Amino acid sequence: MHMHRQGNGLNRHRWWRDAVIYQVYVRSFLDSTGDGVGDLAGVRAGLPYLKKLGVDGIWLSPFYPSPQHDHGYDVADYCGVDPLFGDLAEFDLLVAAARRLGVKVLLDIVPNHCSSEHPWFEEALAAEPGSAARARFHFADGRGPGGDEPPNNWHSMFGGPAWSRVAEADGQPGQWYLHMFAPEQPDWNWRNPEIGAEFDRILRFWLDRGIDGFRIDVAAGLYKHPELPDSDDPEADARTRDSVNPLAWNQPEVHEVWRQWRSICEEYTARDGRERLLVGEVSVPTAREHAEYVRSDELHQAFFFDLLSAPWGADAFRKVISEAMQDIAGTGSTVTWVLNNHDQVRTVTRYGEPATEGSGLGAARARAAALLMLALPGAAYIYQGEELGLPEVVDLPDDVLTDPIFHRTGSRARIRDGCRVPLPWSGQASPFGFTSGAESAKPWLPQPEYFAEYATDRALADTRSFWHLYRDGLQLRAALPQLGEGTLRWLDTPPGVLAFVRGDGLVCAVNFGTAPTSAPVSGTPLLSSGPCPAGVLPGSTAAWWIGDGADL
Repeated sequence: MHMHRQGNGLNRHRWWRDAVIYQVYVRSFLDSTGDGVGDLAGVRAGLPYLKKLGVDGIWLSPFYPSPQHDHGYDVADYCGVDPLFGDLAEFDLLVAAARRLGVKVLLDIVPNHCSSEHPWFEEALAAEPGSAARARFHFADGRGPGGDEPPNNWHSMFGGPAWSRVAEADGQPGQWYLHMFAPEQPDWNWRNPEIGAEFDRILRFWLDRGIDGFRIDVAAGLYKHPELPDSDDPEADARTRDSVNPLAWNQPEVHEVWRQWRSICEEYTARDGRERLLVGEVSVPTAREHAEYVRSDELHQAFFFDLLSAPWGADAFRKVISEAMQDIAGTGSTVTWVLNNHDQVRTVTRYGEPATEGSGLGAARARAAALLMLALPGAAYIYQGEELGLPEVVDLPDDVLTDPIFHRTGSRARIRDGCRVPLPWSGQASPFGFTSGAESAKPWLPQPEYFAEYATDRALADTRSFWHLYRDGLQLRAALPQLGEGTLRWLDTPPGVLAFVRGDGLVCAVNFGTAPTSAPVSGTPLLSSGPCPAGVLPGSTAAWWIGDGADL
């Protein structure tokens, strides 16, 4: 818990409002068994590192039993641990260790779809059309002669049609089932009350094991239009990884689910005063629609992706920050800022320009964006490896790629493996301390040689590293009462510069251009993303100052 929260007027258990959470992609964090895949014991071993960094909690990617067609987002058993990652006893040790260190633990829950190897789906495949088992999913007869065409024209988010046909008991082609992602991920039918009841049970199972909340996958999904009609523009629905098909996402009934889940969390909070958090992956077109998910009786928070997707520029960043503050903070929630996650190109690469590869521009911008995010009111989520300044691995050979997007489309355009390469911890060669196996042990995705420059041991030893920038920013955020909660006020700045003041005087300014400009505050900065002489704000640099009334 941040030190500045101890004496303020907020209920102390409302820790989530300005928390900084670190996203652990379990299979790429740290491997304790030598099989080349990260695991829960590895996460436990890494907790002191995360505590030293200064985060408030961790969000664990799915570790449930799964055939791993989409790296665990195809769940076969929602109340277990895949042997690849450990077992429930190891999970309990991890939660206990995190509790001792004061680190919150959030689990990734996947309520939109399950694995095609989930017992209920296997039961549905064996059952007759129209059966109760099939009513838990979206089974429908095909169109056209012999039912050979899918029931509608929806596209899968991972490419191809959103429907697959099954063989019936007599071996003949039969009904189709809906999967908005891979065919191995059939969508639940949330109009069937059995599904809601089952997820209530699942939530309680994990809450009873002492966790602090859930990150909810595809939180705008779940309900589909009851008639499953054709989409007006199926090609548009397929052009983005974000959820845009209005017939399959953002249906009004989904809000009842979040009210129910919130009531379960409140029930646990009432018992012991520890507030449990629900944070949703909500991909909707506008900040106003986003705000509907974080009303006082629904999700506590939802990731605000507009900052992540904003092009590098002062006007674009100011626009999305202002919209978020107006529409989301107005609900009584706080904005949940993100610059990266396991589905996105890493910031160093995303902010770099192809023509300037090797110039360090992407790294300078990523450092500036990190300081900007940590100065904003609300909560922040950091994807593992961002604190090391890791670039995207863009040259993975085809034969090692595992992303179902690649295997369904044949295209590398939107694949996510490049940000999921296992972390480098130490040493000069792969596996860089990631796996405890023999030197020949291979991480599940190959690490490039240049990862040696980004290894954690080197980052900790170099006070100019990304790691120290994040750690210093988190320490100041914890110590300064005007950060985290509250609002911001924009300052007048020259073109290409963004500056705002927080609380009673902390100023954050970012120079989005490449040429230096005058700093908005005199004196040496408290913290800056790069060398920053007094009175000057260099290009692609962010800085924090404590200003006084005369300056502002």
